Amino acid sequence: MLASVIAVFSGLSAFLVAGSAVAQGQVDIPFIAEDTHLGVASCAGSSCHGALEPWTNSTVMQNEYIVWEEQDPHSGAYKTLLTDESQRIATNLGLGRAEEADLCLDCHADNVPIERRAKGFQISDGVGCEACHGGAVNWLGRHISGEANHAANLTAGLYPTEDPVARAKLCLSCHFGTEDRFVTHRIMGAGHPRLAFELDTYTWTQPGHVAIDADYQSRKGNISSVQVWAVGQAVAVDSLLEAMLDQNRNTDGIFPELVFFDCHACHHPMSNVRWAPRESHEIGPGIPRIYDANLIMMQILLQRIDPALADTVATRSKLLHQASLQGYDAVIGAARALKDATEGVIQRLASHEFTARDTKALLAGLLTEGLSGEYVDYAAAEQATMAASAMLQTMVDDGMISRAKYIELSAVLNDCYTVIEKDEEYDPRQFLVALQRLESAVPRL
Repeated sequence: MLASVIAVFSGLSAFLVAGSAVAQGQVDIPFIAEDTHLGVASCAGSSCHGALEPWTNSTVMQNEYIVWEEQDPHSGAYKTLLTDESQRIATNLGLGRAEEADLCLDCHADNVPIERRAKGFQISDGVGCEACHGGAVNWLGRHISGEANHAANLTAGLYPTEDPVARAKLCLSCHFGTEDRFVTHRIMGAGHPRLAFELDTYTWTQPGHVAIDADYQSRKGNISSVQVWAVGQAVAVDSLLEAMLDQNRNTDGIFPELVFFDCHACHHPMSNVRWAPRESHEIGPGIPRIYDANLIMMQILLQRIDPALADTVATRSKLLHQASLQGYDAVIGAARALKDATEGVIQRLASHEFTARDTKALLAGLLTEGLSGEYVDYAAAEQATMAASAMLQTMVDDGMISRAKYIELSAVLNDCYTVIEKDEEYDPRQFLVALQRLESAVPRL
């Protein structure tokens, strides 16, 4: 589960600066954009992206469709709706057939409106090419002509998945939700699995259908795993706070929307008593706690980038936790204050040039926070483990450690992954021991 270098295009390098169109939210995700979707068959020709094997003399692999169809879980997302388990969830929610319900199809398929589906489009293809790359009606022609460069394709409507801000917004639109399709506690209560996400790790655990070679980097540039991780954390925090401030999403009758709270504060076997105090929120036992794993990661980032802002975010995060004990209005006020404090962080992280010293400091900060007991909650341990993956990957990619040292550290990090493998069996004491092993193994750089 170790992360890789993710590339970013050079033709539109302004996407990564503070004023970028993506950072400003001016590029709509494919689900919202108005372009017609042609269907995966438009990409699947043997001379396009449907070759059985990668081409040796091509700038792209050419077998991307085959990789997606045979290895990528996104291709089977619609088929999941046909299972007995999915039908049980749909029945529990009063939806009828799962494979016909928009609530399910919005994330298990490329569920664009009927008027945006071309003749060859099939909803049963699941989360297909255009669900991520955008409706192809305007860009496909120039894309296959060989005459247009990447910048021209983007201008025509190709979605910039290589940009970490754009990718984070796209992925989180399903892995967390938006105002148009939101994963609620009711959905999970009906039987849907818990959602977890970290941009860099989840990018690379999917079967890669790009070859990040010298040619790719010359056309689209290069960005480190640690920056992809950083941007993903910031977008996740922004998505959480935006949803908490949305009156259509932040309540469920007399209850708050419980998806904003840490699942494992309530959901674990009664025999697994694992509550422990955390100075950063001071919420006592037996009380649901607001989910803050991404906020913890952001504070580690800001301690390196802007220590004063890190302190402000830490203070306002604690106030948000305390507000949850006071009432609805208090939570809204605290969430708004925290969102104001984090305004602009996405753009700053997207444009920040992460140096070797930054990466070393971030890993040290990550370990320090963990050894102080900040990861007693499962979700924080989960995010910290994936963060360490991104940092180690960047360290070996940038020559800070040797390949042999990277393999050694990866083996130690696997102990952390083992501890978090089964969330309901998570023991923070075991995680602390695994983290101590990692801290001992990391060289003093």
